[in-house]
Amino acid sequence: MARERGLDLVEVAPQAVPPVCRLMDYGRFRYLQTKKEREARKSQKSTDTREIRFRTRIADHDRLAKTRRIVDLLHDGNKVKLTVVFRGREIAHPELGIQLLRTVTEAVKEEGKLEVAPHLEGRNLSVIVAPAAPKEPRAAKPREEPTPGQETETVQAQDSQGDAGPLHGVGNGPAHAPQGGVEPPAAQQARQRQEAVQPETAGQ
Repeated sequence: MARERGLDLVEVAPQAVPPVCRLMDYGRFRYLQTKKEREARKSQKSTDTREIRFRTRIADHDRLAKTRRIVDLLHDGNKVKLTVVFRGREIAHPELGIQLLRTVTEAVKEEGKLEVAPHLEGRNLSVIVAPAAPKEPRAAKPREEPTPGQETETVQAQDSQGDAGPLHGVGNGPAHAPQGGVEPPAAQQARQRQEAVQPETAGQ
């Protein structure tokens, strides 16, 4: 049957009773499997462990430079092994190495977290720092939309402010000073002209 269809007879479950076989194009099957494995390796992000070494008598400038290097490695997703190397009689003072490692780990605590506590490996004191979890961005605060009732009240308030009454002192009638205020200059001139015209009319 396999030869008639130009396929391969492949045993897929040899331990079963009876054994299970399948008709397939074995060459195409292997090609698809290889392609899937290649795509899986591309999507999988490998995490490497890089090592940065210190001396107990390291200068501050060198320590800061190596600290910046550690931050760059953590940003790239790598784990970093911090190692203090003791030489000679320095091994008698491990507290110096612990203090140095504490200073460095405090400087990179925003980018990494301590994964392995300080431990001695022969004449070396080491810790391992792993990249910290990425911070989730804050959600934008939704903009508050005014309710229909608030919009109506706002429009009514604007209309009431815009409907101002007639100005005092404008028109043919006599001008009167506003209550509790000073009479405007234009109103004073209009009143003086009207008072000057009234005696002439009475004389005629």
